[in-house]
Amino acid sequence: MRIDPFGLERWFAEYEHEADIMLAESGIRSLDASRFDLDPGRLDYVIPTNGDPEFRASVGDRYGRSADEVLFTCGTQEANFLAFLSLLGDEAGVGGEGSSDDWADDADAIGSGTHAVVVTPTYQALHAVPDAFGDVTRVELEPPEWELDPDAVADAARDDTAAIVVNNPNNPTGRYHDEAAMRAVYDVAVERDAYLLCDEVYRLLADEPHPPVASFGSHGISTTSLTKAYGLAGLRFGWIAGPEAVVERAWRWKDYTTISPSLFGQHVARQALGRREPRILEENRELAATNRAIVADWLDRHDLDWYDPVGVNGFVTVPDRFDDAESFCRTVVETESVVLAPGDLFGFPDRFRIGFGLPTEELEEGLERVSRVIEGAGEATSEGDDAEGGA
Repeated sequence: MRIDPFGLERWFAEYEHEADIMLAESGIRSLDASRFDLDPGRLDYVIPTNGDPEFRASVGDRYGRSADEVLFTCGTQEANFLAFLSLLGDEAGVGGEGSSDDWADDADAIGSGTHAVVVTPTYQALHAVPDAFGDVTRVELEPPEWELDPDAVADAARDDTAAIVVNNPNNPTGRYHDEAAMRAVYDVAVERDAYLLCDEVYRLLADEPHPPVASFGSHGISTTSLTKAYGLAGLRFGWIAGPEAVVERAWRWKDYTTISPSLFGQHVARQALGRREPRILEENRELAATNRAIVADWLDRHDLDWYDPVGVNGFVTVPDRFDDAESFCRTVVETESVVLAPGDLFGFPDRFRIGFGLPTEELEEGLERVSRVIEGAGEATSEGDDAEGGA
């Protein structure tokens, strides 16, 4: 099995550590640990290793699912990875040929397709991982509206399609596909006896979140975490919610990855999803709305464009005087110490991703620095034109 290098993570590794301001982060600003009780007691494994049953039942209620239809994971990244292993991995299972009867029973319940339809642009892991396990057909969203087309998804689906993959709200565009479109895509999954896997890590930053895909029916799988909408990235706490056979198989794969979720993560997650939750989400939505308006005004001043996003990511056109997003983003980070994400990492070299979930003062400082780059390029071009004219 081979997998492509994770372009966004390599970009961050090159620049994030030394930069002053991170305008490429895709989540809301992090909460301070002092808001929570940080004493989970004895530092043991989480037992059972799929997560506390009572807490899983509570999370399952959000989807109309039982405790056995929820698996706690180390963030959304592991949730997605385990889901892809369960749906597209070697159908012989963990033990290879001659694996257990239980695994064979799961295979009968889940199916054994090796093809995925992935709606792009999206977070690289959502297409690179299934591509490493099987075969991927991409369905591209088209600018400037980035609208999800269920008919295009249906045309891409095949008899061996195991999963249809959507990120909603979308990263990097911020487009929140409406419920009708998502249900139409779900119907495609049902018709192909496949699963609709939706990464919903930004969903609760919406003022009026749509129902999660895992609540649609037996072919729906939702993955998420407390990272992006709650501002709790350091917990590394997420989950899969979906059909029991898929969740059970994912748990078996998890035995070979992280074994159990973080004890600290589960301890603080209980609090974040309890009485503190309404206030956390209210604060984060207010910050997202405030910062979104600031960025929108900044874009207007520089004659740049985006699709008005849900969440804290926007996919912005590159200023005219730069060849492409990579050259623009390198200039910004190397001259002003501000990290943006070049759009070629998502397949669109004429755009860059901006993250605006950070504290407002830091955002404003970052935008001011980027403005200096844009305006400086304009001045340099004007001086060059003047020189040519006088020659």
